[in-house]
Amino acid sequence: MDLEGRRRRFEALAPAVIEAVRRYLVRRTDPATADDVLSETLLVCWRRLEEIPEDHLPWAYGVARNCLANADRSRRRQARLFARIATIDPPPPAIAGPEPRDGELEAAMANLRAADAELLRLWAWEDLSPPQIAVVLGISANAASIRLHRAKEKLREELRKAGAAAGHEGETEGSRP
Repeated sequence: MDLEGRRRRFEALAPAVIEAVRRYLVRRTDPATADDVLSETLLVCWRRLEEIPEDHLPWAYGVARNCLANADRSRRRQARLFARIATIDPPPPAIAGPEPRDGELEAAMANLRAADAELLRLWAWEDLSPPQIAVVLGISANAASIRLHRAKEKLREELRKAGAAAGHEGETEGSRP
């Protein structure tokens, strides 16, 4: 494919990929990292344009997922470096940051394994089917279906626990004090 043909194909593909991948990333990381990872994802899409399948969105999610994993590894390495530096030259006391976000769903998702939470996000937030999730995660469609079912069950259990902790378990209608 000549350069002009590559450019036309990329320009046709990019708008759908950009918006979907941006939403995917914003739900998983901070805005600055999401922008960086989106740029890296688009670069990979350009470099591997001939490899992009007809159903391009799951493929692009898989690329974004890998780029985000690279960014997370880089962030962890940087945090370890900062920790080593802080032992030698401690920084001044920090100002308190924002309050943590509330919500039973967020708490339940946080209690799940990272792999289960990712499956649920791909299914619920990215609106992917199990075969499409399989492409993103690099597993079989059957494995994706089974893992998704198990992740839903685990989420239900976590939400039930959260409801019980908040005093919502059990029916009280029609009962007397």
